[in-house]
Amino acid sequence: MLYLLLYPLAEYVSVFNLLKYQTFRTGAAILTALMICFVLGPALIRFLKKKQGKGQPIRDNGPETHKKKEGTPTMGGLMILIALFTSVLLWADLRNPYIWIVLFLTGAYGILGFIDDYLKVIKRNYAGVSGHKKLFWQCLTGAIAVFAVMCFETPEMATQLTIPFFKNFMINLACFYLVFGVLVVVGSSNAVNLTDGLDGLVSVPLIMANLVFLVIAYVAGNHIFANYLQIHYIPGIGELAIFCGAVIGAVLGFLWFNAPPAEIFMGDTGSLALGGALGTLAVATKHELVLAIVGGLFVVEALSDILQVGSYKMRKKRVFLMAPIHHHFEKKGWPETRVVVRFWIISIILALIGLSTLKIR
Repeated sequence: MLYLLLYPLAEYVSVFNLLKYQTFRTGAAILTALMICFVLGPALIRFLKKKQGKGQPIRDNGPETHKKKEGTPTMGGLMILIALFTSVLLWADLRNPYIWIVLFLTGAYGILGFIDDYLKVIKRNYAGVSGHKKLFWQCLTGAIAVFAVMCFETPEMATQLTIPFFKNFMINLACFYLVFGVLVVVGSSNAVNLTDGLDGLVSVPLIMANLVFLVIAYVAGNHIFANYLQIHYIPGIGELAIFCGAVIGAVLGFLWFNAPPAEIFMGDTGSLALGGALGTLAVATKHELVLAIVGGLFVVEALSDILQVGSYKMRKKRVFLMAPIHHHFEKKGWPETRVVVRFWIISIILALIGLSTLKIR
C-alpha cells in the first residue's frame, strides 16, 4: 500500500525513491512485523488467558514436564498473522498476484487452525477439527492456490518440476503438477504443525526456511541474478521476498513470548498457516524439492509420526517412545531446551545446504 501511495511522489520527495527497492521494503517488512508483535503481544496474552481459562489441553500420555504448562494460552498464531498481514499490506506491491495468492492460502489455513484451536480450548476437545474435515479444506484451498500460481506462471514453466543441483534438467508433470503442488502445500502445513510441540521449537526452523525462500524469491525474480546463478527467472516472483520478510519478523516477535518457558503457544492458528505458506512459496518459486532439504526437520517430524502410527496399526508396536520425534528425545531424558536448541542447529545446517543449491549446479 505504501509503495502504491508514496512511490509516485518520489520525483518530489527523493526519500520515497527507496520504496522501489525490494530489499528496502523487505527490511521494512521485517521490522514492522517485529514491532507489531512486541506491541500487541502482552495485551493479546492477557486477553487469551482471560478467555481460555485452562488454556490448551495437555496430553495425559505426554512427558511429565509438560504438566506445568497447563494454563498457558494458545492461539498465539493470531499475533503472527496480524503482524504478517499488516506488514505485507503496508510494504508489498499489491498489484502483484503472487502476494495475494500466498495471503489467501495463509489466511484460509489460519482460519482452519483458529477453528481447531477454538474447539480445543473452549470445548475442551483435544481432537479439535476431525482429520478428514481438516484434510478436505486443506486440499481444497491448496488446490485453488496452486492452480492460481500455475495460471500466472509462463506456460513453459507452469507444470515443470525443477531438480536441485541441475541447471536445465526439469520434469514436466503436466496435469499431475496440480496434485503434486497440493501435496507440497498440505504436507508442509501438517509437518510444521507436528513440529510445533515444544516451547520455541518451530520458530527458528520457520525463520531459517523463510530466510532461504526470501533469497530464492529475490534472485528468481531478478533477471540478472537468475541468469548468473542459472536458475529459472520468474517475472514478479521477487515481491514474495517482502512476504518472507514479514514472516521472519512476525515469528521472531512471537518467539520473544514463546521462548522457554512459553507465555503463549502458537497453536494450529499459526502452525497450519505458516506451514501452508511455506509450501506455497516453494511451489511459486519452483523450488519444491529444495523445501524438502530446507524443511528437512519438518519432514523428519512428520515421518516419525507416520511411522509410529503405521507401526502400531500393523504390528501393535511403537518405533519411538513417543511421536513426533522431539517427544521421543524428551522421553529419553533430554531436557526440553536441549531438544529445542539441537533441532535449531539442525535447521540452520539444512538452510545452508538449501542455499548451496543456488550455486552448485
